[in-house]
Amino acid sequence: MTALVLHRFPLGPFPYDRWLADLDGGVVMIAARDKIEAAGEQVPAGPGGYRHLEVVDTFDDEELLDRLARDLAHEYRVTRVIAHHEADLIRAAALREEFGLPGQLPAEVLPFRDKVLMKRKLAAAGIAVAPHTVPGTADAVRAFAAEHGLPLVFKARDGFGSIGLRIVGTGQELEERLAEDFAPGAAPREDLLLEAYVPGRMCHVDGVVAGGRTVMAWPSQYQYDLSSFQADGGARVDLTLDPSDPLTPRLLELAEVALGALGGPADYAFHAEVFHTPDDRLVVCEVAARPAGARIRDVLTAVFGVHPVELASRAHAGLRLPALKEAGDGWERLEPVRMAGQVLMMRRPGTVRGIPLTPEEPWVEFYGVFAEPGEVLAEAAISSDFLAAAVLSAPSREECERRLRALGTRFETEIVID
Repeated sequence: MTALVLHRFPLGPFPYDRWLADLDGGVVMIAARDKIEAAGEQVPAGPGGYRHLEVVDTFDDEELLDRLARDLAHEYRVTRVIAHHEADLIRAAALREEFGLPGQLPAEVLPFRDKVLMKRKLAAAGIAVAPHTVPGTADAVRAFAAEHGLPLVFKARDGFGSIGLRIVGTGQELEERLAEDFAPGAAPREDLLLEAYVPGRMCHVDGVVAGGRTVMAWPSQYQYDLSSFQADGGARVDLTLDPSDPLTPRLLELAEVALGALGGPADYAFHAEVFHTPDDRLVVCEVAARPAGARIRDVLTAVFGVHPVELASRAHAGLRLPALKEAGDGWERLEPVRMAGQVLMMRRPGTVRGIPLTPEEPWVEFYGVFAEPGEVLAEAAISSDFLAAAVLSAPSREECERRLRALGTRFETEIVID
């Protein structure tokens, strides 16, 4: 067996050559130079542990990427295609369909990528979602606003990473947005999703499905507003919920029902976002059929002692899953061994004058600074454009939050940007 990996991330955190070392046909990878260099990594001069490593300047050239992936799949007689970035799910599914390979096909990807179809399927299963519409015209937006009030949430129908997401809170902001999004005389739009604002704290459930059964899953709660990534100059904390928290079983059950409603494939990672409203309702925002972004992957690794992307990749590749115990006709679900969370600082415009000292506490599971003194930064373009990030663990959520807040205070003091 040979796996083709479409990889638009840095290389360091994703050692597919080691994770999939028991593939007899090896791993063929297409990687993105801009993502490797942005992480401060050296672009490999050769294939290293890969059967073939193709480094392209960027994954933005869709035509080139499609052609290259197809050529490599044919040349190396690829038997599996692995992609863990939202923007590559359809491409990977189309390759599987074209070459008759197992795994998620385009029809199975679409409910996770088309947010309108997603919400229809969730609502049909009795799951609460935000009131929403696809407003073809500015007048349709105004009519929706008259019915549901402000704030309103604008987002791309197939977006990811909070790119293009905007919350409009006043009538003046709404008219400014309409002037940007709807040109006079233009054809009705079908790519824009408009939602009523759902108040409350955002939770997320992250995990892995293997053999059609959820084998890893745990809920966390953002302690910040996701959409504020370009304006937030402070520490952003996100951490897991304790097993004894009343929300924990509710979120796990809701995620299971949502995955069933969307009809996911036998093997995949997932990231489900859910609002917990002030009146104690759970409203699903979105569900993605890929591993979580930010440093949530490292949080899950700390919680379970197993890297979710390694687990999902091995399941994709049809390999043994030694981290799991067999249970009848499937696998036992992993149980958490500790709580964990992340503290993040976003990039913001200016010249870096000071960066944080490396924390040395034994509970620091990951630490990274993604800029150097003297470097000139632009505004964050996506919700994972971090200046600094750390993942910490603790026996309980309470202690984990205390540690995260303390490190966040250090970050705010030691990071200096003119």
